[in-house]
Amino acid sequence: MNRIHYGGDYNPEQWPEEVWAKDAALMREAGVTMVTVGVFSWARLQPGPDQWDFGWFDRLLDLLHTHGVAVDLATATASPPAWLVRAHPESLPVTADGVRLEFGSRQHYCPSSPEYRTAALRLVRALAERYKNHPALALWHIHNEYGDHVTECFCARSAAHFRRWLVERYGTLEALNHAWGTAFWSQHYGSFDHIEPPRTAPGPVNPTQVLDWRRFCSDALLELHRAEREVLREVTPEVPATTNFMSMMKDLDYWRWAEHEDVVSDDAYPDPADPLSHVTAAMNYDLMRSLKGGRPWLLLEQAPSAVSWRPVNVPKKPGLGRLWSLQALARGADGIMYFQWRQARAGAEKFHSALLPHRGTASRGWRETVRFGAELGRLAEVAGSRMRGGVAIVLDWESWWALEGTDHPSERMRWPELLRPWYRALYERGVTVDFVRPGGDLDGYRAVLAPSLYLLREEDAKNLTAYVAGGGHLVCGGFSGVVDGHDHLHDGGAPGPLRPLLGVAVDEFWPVADGESVPVGELGAASLWTEWIEVEAGPEADTGTVETVAAYGSGPLAGRPAITRNAHGAGAAWYVSCPHGTHTDALLGRVLAEAGAGPVVPGLPAGVAATVRNGQDPAHSYLFLLNHSDGPADAPVPDGTDLLTGSPVSGRLRLEPLGAAVIRTTHPLPQNDR
Repeated sequence: MNRIHYGGDYNPEQWPEEVWAKDAALMREAGVTMVTVGVFSWARLQPGPDQWDFGWFDRLLDLLHTHGVAVDLATATASPPAWLVRAHPESLPVTADGVRLEFGSRQHYCPSSPEYRTAALRLVRALAERYKNHPALALWHIHNEYGDHVTECFCARSAAHFRRWLVERYGTLEALNHAWGTAFWSQHYGSFDHIEPPRTAPGPVNPTQVLDWRRFCSDALLELHRAEREVLREVTPEVPATTNFMSMMKDLDYWRWAEHEDVVSDDAYPDPADPLSHVTAAMNYDLMRSLKGGRPWLLLEQAPSAVSWRPVNVPKKPGLGRLWSLQALARGADGIMYFQWRQARAGAEKFHSALLPHRGTASRGWRETVRFGAELGRLAEVAGSRMRGGVAIVLDWESWWALEGTDHPSERMRWPELLRPWYRALYERGVTVDFVRPGGDLDGYRAVLAPSLYLLREEDAKNLTAYVAGGGHLVCGGFSGVVDGHDHLHDGGAPGPLRPLLGVAVDEFWPVADGESVPVGELGAASLWTEWIEVEAGPEADTGTVETVAAYGSGPLAGRPAITRNAHGAGAAWYVSCPHGTHTDALLGRVLAEAGAGPVVPGLPAGVAATVRNGQDPAHSYLFLLNHSDGPADAPVPDGTDLLTGSPVSGRLRLEPLGAAVIRTTHPLPQNDR
């Protein structure tokens, strides 16, 4: 892309056609460069099985193109029309309790339904053939928010699809029975036909069956996505395609999905009532950038102000929407889009904010829309620039799914709750983060953090070990290396294949009761989880340099190691048997200092975040400074030009409350990258 795109979802079918021309003129006034159209237009585009109505859509795309607005054209397959549902009620999804969900919302389809798939691909082909040469077409928008409402279906067709997936995965019943551990509770299968989805059962369901079901459900939706993508690639091979992800969503393995995206896009809805929501948003944006190896991504949806689906929907105060949009740019986005362009008058989202609110051009929201569009126009040169993190966090969806299974020592061990304090410690120190797979390329990262790797394969453990041996710093949280890819316990116990690297063995898991905490040396106190660990003795253990960094200060584990550090090769591996608590901030500060991972801009006041995007011209870098506090802040800056104001800057810069600067500079900055 050669610009920073600006716009949002446009739903013209909700409005009389005479409104469209007004909308197009207002889009041009606001500096809108691209809108998403057709997301929920299936019923209008195809009123019946053999009826098509493209005339209104032709006029719409022509109008937008005339006004200089590009189109992110949706395939419209996220909400099947009533005629399809009534002709094929078996296409509706079924819950684990056997309830068939009804028409009247959206995403009311079974991912394994052949009727839905056939009808969806027919629509996609019709759209692609009709608009393949339209000058407004800039990007394909496949479906919409896969898995938002329906991630799984338990009907007979889904069961058959699941069995086919299992045959492809395991090949033989012998392999499946071994993987699922069916010797337990007399669960042995004599035929693939005997296998069903993990529906509601009298007691705990086989954990490996549940894990495979999670894998299958992600793959089943991905199969639908790929089918649509193949049609689009056949008809319009030169037009890129995306589907809008939903930040760090548990149900879909976005590493696998991103392999099939031309550009990653995200829908992000931070809560203005949460004082730390900008930290969580930064974490999600770092993930979006990481999914395609640092390539620019699109913020495809966000709320201009309030949403409509929380128990209490707090608006964004003046200036906050601008700041949060610039935050996405600061973390690698090349597009700032919204839901929605014109605020709806009817339906479930009529109270959801829009770029053009109910009050129209007299509203505060509209004034902010126009001002920000003008500002983005000044940032065009930032498009295409990239950023890299100096520290990586390991994220594995399969480990996430397995970690949050039932019948564990504690069901309070949840990946987001473990991750957020670790990420926040890096964020508040100004350290830029990449996310990586456990088997990904780790070369050059000053430190790699793994808050939880409950499920860990031997080959991934070897990758982490090689990273440390080469001089890296690995920090591994407790309850890691517990099971293999089948959710079977590793021989010898945790941390499984990481035992030689970490130099410790877990003797017993020791979860912390609700409301209690355990002191961890002078660093703070652990909550949720602790472990009885021993320095490992044996021929495979590298224990000669294992040191206790902090010990438990009270309770049954008093005096026992809580955090250890083991020198291994040219690097060091830390084991944090207490992965959650107030101690993690100080600990990670020590690790970062030892690893040499510092901030982009030292000496920033509290509340001010800094990131750097590097331009295609190696002489140009773009320093983003964002003041998330409610007070003014003075920040040190290099010599350069603030692109938002066009003014030269040098030495120090005053940032107003919720203020920002985007500084083009040729001055060398302290590097926080690889």
